[in-house]
Amino acid sequence: MAHRPTSKLNPKKCYLQVALNSTLEEAHKIINALPISDRIIVEAGTPLIKRYGEHGIRQIRQWYEQRLSGQLLTSVATANVSSKSVLSLLFQSALTQTKTVPRASTIKPENDIFPYVVADLKTMDRGETEVEIAARAGASAAIALGTAPIETLNSFVEQCETHGLDAMIDMMNVEFPLSVLRALKKVPPVVIIHRGVDEEKFNREKQIPLHEIRRIKGNYNIMISIAGGDTIREVQRSIFNDADIVVIWKSVYQETSETISLVEGFLKEIK
Repeated sequence: MAHRPTSKLNPKKCYLQVALNSTLEEAHKIINALPISDRIIVEAGTPLIKRYGEHGIRQIRQWYEQRLSGQLLTSVATANVSSKSVLSLLFQSALTQTKTVPRASTIKPENDIFPYVVADLKTMDRGETEVEIAARAGASAAIALGTAPIETLNSFVEQCETHGLDAMIDMMNVEFPLSVLRALKKVPPVVIIHRGVDEEKFNREKQIPLHEIRRIKGNYNIMISIAGGDTIREVQRSIFNDADIVVIWKSVYQETSETISLVEGFLKEIK
């Protein structure tokens, strides 16, 4: 079996990934309510990134860093920006940011828990460029689609390594994930087995292919993330089948009085 790729994640632990797919205002509320845990990963989801761009990833990172440090989160007013303001922020960022950004944290969190933020870019092309965007914003990991050209995936994995990010490849709608992995120059630290939202909504019979976990782990020493299940039962099944990360989003799409208890319930299942 191949050597395990270097990752910021501890392969001996299981993680809960909280995907933030709504507005920055909702993301602010949810992050502010999250329990302090070294097993929680925060994700800047694809809809949020498409709405706010690089600024959205950077804001998620800043808020989660503050949350873990025990500080009060900065005002949510920074989240209430117009599309024109976001474009202005991105333009200013392009002018002032260099390709290489220091990865060191400016805030020391409590209990030495550092903010792990995933940028779900769903990269299909321009692997180098999109990794640079995630790196500038302070992401810890970025996601590319397994259906992307092999050239893009090779570039994506290489650039993630260069910029100090964990490369994650999402195998949604990939019939044979192993065939993609075998074609790569280097395997990523994390592979995502994913049942899409529309698949679940319009095809109730579609199951998350959990059998792929052991098939991949039988060939590669990497971590597996499961996305597309959002119930306690699905989390239990994923962990039972040897998943390392379980992604949830429905339960935390909007902050409610139940958010904390739901997240705590999921955390109990992954320990």
